[in-house]
This record gives sequence, structure tokens and C-alpha cells, in this order.
Amino acid sequence: MDRHIPPAGRWQLAARAHHMKPSSLRELLKVTERSDIISFAGGLPSPYALPIERLSASVERILRHDAVGALQYGPSEGYTPLREAIAARLSRQGATVPPTQVLITTGSQQALDLVARVLIDPGSRVLMETPTYLGAVQALAQYQPVFEEAPADAAGLLPECMDEASMRDARLLYIQPNFQNPTGRTLPLERRKALVSRAKREGLLVVEDDPYGELVYSGVTPPSLLSMAPDDVIHLGSFSKVIAPGLRVGYLVAPEELMIKLVQAKQASDLHTTGITQRLAHALLTDGQYDAHLEAIRLRYRAQCALMLKCLAEYMPEGVSWTRPAGGMFLWVTLPPQIDSASLFHDALACGVAFIPGASFHAMSPKANTMRLTFTTATPAQIETGIMRLAKTIEARLDMTASRLVTS
Repeated sequence: MDRHIPPAGRWQLAARAHHMKPSSLRELLKVTERSDIISFAGGLPSPYALPIERLSASVERILRHDAVGALQYGPSEGYTPLREAIAARLSRQGATVPPTQVLITTGSQQALDLVARVLIDPGSRVLMETPTYLGAVQALAQYQPVFEEAPADAAGLLPECMDEASMRDARLLYIQPNFQNPTGRTLPLERRKALVSRAKREGLLVVEDDPYGELVYSGVTPPSLLSMAPDDVIHLGSFSKVIAPGLRVGYLVAPEELMIKLVQAKQASDLHTTGITQRLAHALLTDGQYDAHLEAIRLRYRAQCALMLKCLAEYMPEGVSWTRPAGGMFLWVTLPPQIDSASLFHDALACGVAFIPGASFHAMSPKANTMRLTFTTATPAQIETGIMRLAKTIEARLDMTASRLVTS
């Protein structure tokens, strides 16, 4: 044994470390990286959506004209021109956002961590829609809150059904209103209005996570919660789905009184987000091609989503249902109640197709007969072949279940 490696149990871990768990999604993705697997699992942008040539040209330009600024330490709040560009874009979408209320983060995952660090104590009540983004559960859980699922239906959160006492006691409500991960659903406008009205009345802080809002397939995305209640909403955004996840550039918008503490938490975390990637995000956001770039992604994803929906309708057995997203990267499949998708995952993998079991996306009360599918990285041929394989796997599991009932 290497004498520099300490024996197990030599140090005492912090209490919060015992609450840290590996991401079940990330563990599953390790298996799905095999070249022989058609993967509907990872929430990755299409490789064809990555603006590689523009990024390459921007890197060269930045290093030629702003190398010292890009490579030196920078302000914790973020690169000022990027903050200004984000504020301007959000303001054109209906919100009134000064750049001083924009904090650049190392991906939106860090934004979640900073929000949790500033707002959550052990035992704090946190409201979550259900199902919800797995990464949010993981980020918030390490601060040991008490999760409470907010009532929801197929269209999303039900503000009128939320308990007043829970709203008053909760530190925050976490929600993805646009093309949600994992379901693909979009919160209707009337529910948005009702939510911000009730939140303001009960003093509830709403954390609006919106990484997919610009990936609308047609028309426009509904108004943000931030635009409706800027004093009661923390808004999270990211360039991971619309430029490149490897940049690790996200942002949050928060009321001034919260921003002070969020910046201090950022300083303690990593001082500042990488200067060169912030400048790359700014370059692509302001080079005059950003809206055309978004439109190309939307057209691609709309076609891939439509194909997956067509294949689901053609091949899936009776009793299987799914959402019909109007944007984003995901759709949600509900299986007959006797099928556990975690067990089905291994059958599907043996047939060369992968998905994410739905139980992972619940803070509590997981529903085992659900799964998340993403259509962004598969080719049209892979989508059709993969859905056919998945349907046959489900049919085989239904036949096996029926056979057991007959013999019992």
C-alpha cells in the first residue's frame, strides 16, 4: 500500500458530506457511452448545434486583442459586457433587469449551489414541483432541507392547490416553467400569473430555472416569472444548451438585497467564472448571429422531437403514454403501473437502447413506471430503431407480467 494514501476512516467527515450522493443519472450515463448503444438518456445538445467555427474564431480574436483580461483574475460578479448583454436580452423579453442584478456563474449548477448556500439551513422547508430536475435535488440536498412536493398535474404546478402554511414556511420554491427537465411540459400563462400572485402574498421566494426557454419550436416562450415579479424571483439561465456545455457559463438574476450574499458565496466558491469562457459567451451572444443560431437549433430539435413522437405512436403498446413538448430537449413516458422502469432499463440496455428511469426525478415519492427520453443527439435512423427496440422491450415485460398472473 502507498504510504501516502491514508487508511479508511482516518478523518471525520462533515455532517453534510454524509448527505452527498452520486448522481444516479451520471452513473447511468457511464453505461450508455458504449458505441453500440442508442442513447435517449443524456441531456446533451446535438453535436451539430455546437458553434465550433464561431468559437474557434472568437478564441483567436480574444487572445489577440484581450489576452490579459481573458487570462487574469476578474470580478466575482462576472465580465461586465456579458452581464450587460444578458440584462439587455432579458429586458427585451419583458423583464426589467439592470446588469448589477446579474451574476455570472460556472454553469447553472453552481447557481443552484450558491442559492442553496445562502438560503437553506438544515431542516429548512423547500418546495419542489414533481417530477423535477435531478441536478437541483442533488444541489439542494447537501444543505439538508426538508423537501415538500408542490401539487402538479400534466400541465405543471397547481398554484391554487398549494398549501398556504407551506408557502409561508418555505425558504424557496424551485421550478422549471419552460420545457421542463424531465417532462418537457410548459407552465401555462394563467398558472404563472397565479403562482407569482400567491408567492408575493405569502412571501415565498421562487427560483425560476430556465435553461431551455429559448428552445421553443414555434411562436414565443410564455413570459418569465421574473418579468412578472422581479422582487420575488431568482432567475437562473445557462449557455450550456444553446452554445456549449463545456464553456460552463451560466448566470443568475436576483433582487439586490440577495445579490450581496450571493456574490460573497461566489467569492468563497471559485473567486470568479473563467474569464476566457465568459468572453466567448459574450462574443457569440453579440456577434449578430445568435438568433439565427438559435433558430437552426430549434428547427433541428423540432424535427427530431416530431419523429420521436411519430415513432412512439407507431410502435408503443397500449397503456403507454407520453408528453408532447413545445420546446426543449425531453419528453416523459408513463408506462403501465406494473412496470418498473429501473428494472426495464437493464432489459433495454441488453437490446442496445438506453433511457433514464423516472424515479430519479422525484425529491420524494418516486413513480417507478416513468422514464425520460431525449431526442437531441440521436440520428433519425437511431430514433426509429431505438424506439422500436424500446417498444419490444416493454411488450416483452408486459407479456412476462401477464404470464405470471395467469400461472399464479
